[in-house]
Amino acid sequence: MALRFLVVWAAAVAFAAAAAPGQPRRVSLLLTNGIVITEDASSRIVDRGAVAIDGRDIVAVDRSDAIASRYTAADTIDVNGAVIMPGLINTHTHAPMVLFRGLADDLALMEWLQKYIFPAEAKTVSPEFVRAGTRLAALEMIESGTTTYADMYYFEEEIGRATKAAGLRGVLGETIIRFPVADANTPAESLSRTEKFAAEFANDELITPAVAPHAMYTLDAATLKACRALAERLRIPVLIHLAETEDEVSGARKEHNATPTEYLESLQFWGPRTLAAHGVHVTPGDIAILVRRGVGVSHNPESNMKLASGTAPVEAMRRAGIAVGLGTDGAASNNDLDMFEAMRQAAFLHKLVSRDPRAIPAAAAVRMATIDGARALGMEKEVGSLEAGKRADVIVVSMDATRQIPMYDPQSHLVYVTRGDDVTTTIVNGKILMRDRKVLTLDRRAVIAEAQSFAARVRAAVQ
Repeated sequence: MALRFLVVWAAAVAFAAAAAPGQPRRVSLLLTNGIVITEDASSRIVDRGAVAIDGRDIVAVDRSDAIASRYTAADTIDVNGAVIMPGLINTHTHAPMVLFRGLADDLALMEWLQKYIFPAEAKTVSPEFVRAGTRLAALEMIESGTTTYADMYYFEEEIGRATKAAGLRGVLGETIIRFPVADANTPAESLSRTEKFAAEFANDELITPAVAPHAMYTLDAATLKACRALAERLRIPVLIHLAETEDEVSGARKEHNATPTEYLESLQFWGPRTLAAHGVHVTPGDIAILVRRGVGVSHNPESNMKLASGTAPVEAMRRAGIAVGLGTDGAASNNDLDMFEAMRQAAFLHKLVSRDPRAIPAAAAVRMATIDGARALGMEKEVGSLEAGKRADVIVVSMDATRQIPMYDPQSHLVYVTRGDDVTTTIVNGKILMRDRKVLTLDRRAVIAEAQSFAARVRAAVQ
């Protein structure tokens, strides 16, 4: 009884000390002396600002002097005038496909898929391949400031484990497709794998399992309905490709007398926490359906341009109220995972096609890569902005490069000047994954050596 009294007394004393008026609160990490781009509801930018982090959460965002008066930390990083901003959110990729980077370029989508990617995958994809590719993708994302990414591929449990080990946040879905693939012979088998994957990562701090039907043209109606039913039963998101090419739309009209969006609506497929990747060829009627169903869209400007798929009507979607995030797509069709490039190309592309230099201004591009991406994934209450109570997913971006001098507008610089390798520090869930350009959660040399060994196998498979 005496021991219990002492423990309770000691805890009370500690709490009183922490809460004592005028005493700074002790937190785990302070980022100070930076330009803080919050992406909160008022789009606040704090010059000479700071962010206080305790454990996995942000506890305060304010001027550096105000933070210093209220908080002390076990670790303080003086960013020396750099930008402090929310971690970038890549709303669509296929992480292990970094191992196919540059394998087949300058081709139309279906030729690229059917003549090169699908045959290469059939000969090379394995759990070991997926682990190696995910580690390489994670390294690239950490080094370029991505803290959350959405993925659909095969052996997704391996992607989940590698992502978690690297410290990244992921919304990850096992691809469900009608023909035999590396980890399943049938869509039913893929659905079963999805359920096991979801059970493994249920309530995980970093990994959100998802159901990932490939597309309406690669699945039958019964499977698409089964995907929606599984997502509703498990209460997890859905990821799907939508209206990426004109061929997809013409095929849907011929077979179903409907657009892909309309066909999926007829199956009662659409629902909350659903992300549609691409949306290149959606009509005003399609946009109205997506708005009504609360569907998010991932815009992938680089992949869409490189494959000549077309230009998504992003401004019309945003005006209608759709949450439009940015994605890189897989590095086999982009060919990198640098979200700063995605921001830049989104801004350039829509200025060009609209012939309006005001289209997708820099501030909008930054929002698409942060809070709008979080909204598209249904995660805006957790990530996407720097606000007290949200998860501490934060990056520090240097503005010291010669090409960045002078700087008048930090958001303009982030979109039109900055590159992924300007990121110096990457933090996810309050954990520092990279500091001063040194990745702490992955052995860079080992990851690259492993990737090179698999590249030799890919080369041999396609010769």
